[in-house]
Amino acid sequence: MQQDKNLYDAVVIGGGPAGLTAGLYLARARYRVVVLEDEDFGGQITLTDAVVNYPGVTKASGRQLTATMRQQALDFGAELRVARATGIENAQGDVKVVHTSTGDIRTFGVILATGAKPRTIGFEGEKEYAGRGVAYCATCDGEFFTGREVLVVGGGFAAAEEAVFLTKYASHVTVLVREDDFTCDASVSAPTKADPAITVRYNTELLGVQAGKGGLAQATFRDRTTGTTEEWSPADGGTFGVFVFAGYVPRTELVKDLVELDEHGYVVTHDYLETSLPGVWAAGDLRRKNLRQVVTATADGAIAAVEAERYASRMSEKTGLMPVRPTDSPYQHREEEQAKKAREAATSPAPAPVSPRAQDANAAQGGAAARGSYFTDAVRAQLDQVFARMARPVVLRLDLDDTALSTELHGFMTQLADVSNGKVSVEEHRHSDGSAADLDGADPQLLPCVRLCVPDGDGEAKPTGIAFHGVPSGHEFNSFVLALYNVAGPGQPLDDATRQRIASLPSTRIMLLVSLTCTMCPTTVLSAQRIASLNPAVTAEAYDIARFPELRDKYDVMSVPCIVITKPGDSDGADGSDGTRTVEFGKKTIPQMLDLLAA
Repeated sequence: MQQDKNLYDAVVIGGGPAGLTAGLYLARARYRVVVLEDEDFGGQITLTDAVVNYPGVTKASGRQLTATMRQQALDFGAELRVARATGIENAQGDVKVVHTSTGDIRTFGVILATGAKPRTIGFEGEKEYAGRGVAYCATCDGEFFTGREVLVVGGGFAAAEEAVFLTKYASHVTVLVREDDFTCDASVSAPTKADPAITVRYNTELLGVQAGKGGLAQATFRDRTTGTTEEWSPADGGTFGVFVFAGYVPRTELVKDLVELDEHGYVVTHDYLETSLPGVWAAGDLRRKNLRQVVTATADGAIAAVEAERYASRMSEKTGLMPVRPTDSPYQHREEEQAKKAREAATSPAPAPVSPRAQDANAAQGGAAARGSYFTDAVRAQLDQVFARMARPVVLRLDLDDTALSTELHGFMTQLADVSNGKVSVEEHRHSDGSAADLDGADPQLLPCVRLCVPDGDGEAKPTGIAFHGVPSGHEFNSFVLALYNVAGPGQPLDDATRQRIASLPSTRIMLLVSLTCTMCPTTVLSAQRIASLNPAVTAEAYDIARFPELRDKYDVMSVPCIVITKPGDSDGADGSDGTRTVEFGKKTIPQMLDLLAA
């Protein structure tokens, strides 16, 4: 048997509960597996404020639950990679090739776990006002409607649950249900029906919305029983928001010409979740099934993984090739250490008792807080891989004031530099309180800020045009680390045509308004900053909008990510009257960002 260091037993495409479970099972069985995720690990469930029906877990946020899954997968030796799968070559062969945004991966088997995305419903103004009053994520965008009325469109589980969540912010919530009752279990809809801050209108559909000064001002409803229409506006005469929870559309574009899909675009699976293509399985919300819940997604991931293990063994025997499979992992090290201590004490190993409060803290922070560290051992192991590949050092210029947020940023970046093996250093610049910030400018220069710099020919730190205002933690940590890699080189691979498009861009300043809880923001930030890393005429600076509400108010942001683009000759005024300052919303890949910048 010939070992092949460039071969995997399985590639899992998608890092939600199904994908993470598949990676966990394969790695625990000591098969070589990589889990690809193009946004942020955890999937749609990270948007859920409280999960109460997952067996063994009394209550946890979706983010806490999937953080534990991710840590388990890493502990067993699974590789987790932020990358977008773009195609599968030789799909019917013994060794398949998965094309990704960071390079090609050779593998015996593929598990599809790409999940689903929110469905649009097509009312008038939905597309036009997306990000400007129309939203699809209560966790991401609910706070932008504090003190305003909101409409929730939908009658299923998500609509019922998120309507209650939105009462934390909204002055009143009106739910529009097309049918004569909710379609979810009565136990789920009961709190919605009983909440005095919520009005439920049955047999009602939203036909359209109209904007006024400062946001959405009026909506048109239709009574599906009588056919009559009605104009609606908030009781206080102000603006309102619309949250759409009308189900999901499967993310199957990658395989639409490779595997069998049903009439709704879901992957058709057969015995043990195999698709119509041998060696390819589907797990989670993208496959045809009668129940889409976290528990069914994790079950799918486990089933698909076990089948992928058997398939990989058969392919090894058939081809004579064997991936370099993991022989040690953090889990194994802990088990060995525990067994060693038990032998020395002449006792049987048993887990130490952990209080529920400590368990919750560890789930939320990966156990880092207990050690007084921002980074867990598993995260440090991943960082080591990035630092080892960096072609040149990076200097983090910290522009700080006397606020607690500056202290947090300083601690975060100092610790990152400490674990970088000399690849990252910190340069500190202190500013007095009240340092002037130009909110009308393309770069407001709000503090605190970390700027990525690289040494020039004289050894001086030269800014790259990439910066983050606030602390790049949460969902933005991955995009920040990848920005380090991109400015240090060699950076994430891009084809020649894309590089030429980037090089041809004129002087452009990109301001990115993001939330650390937003799952769509990292892709947009990474795209803009990858472009800036290759074109010195382009800057890309991200702002944590929760820390700088003045920017939210200035640009009337009702959804994130918000992208503010200023081009040569633009006015520094708010309306860009001397040029074209554009404001856009939504997740953007590099090609989409280039299209936006070229418009």
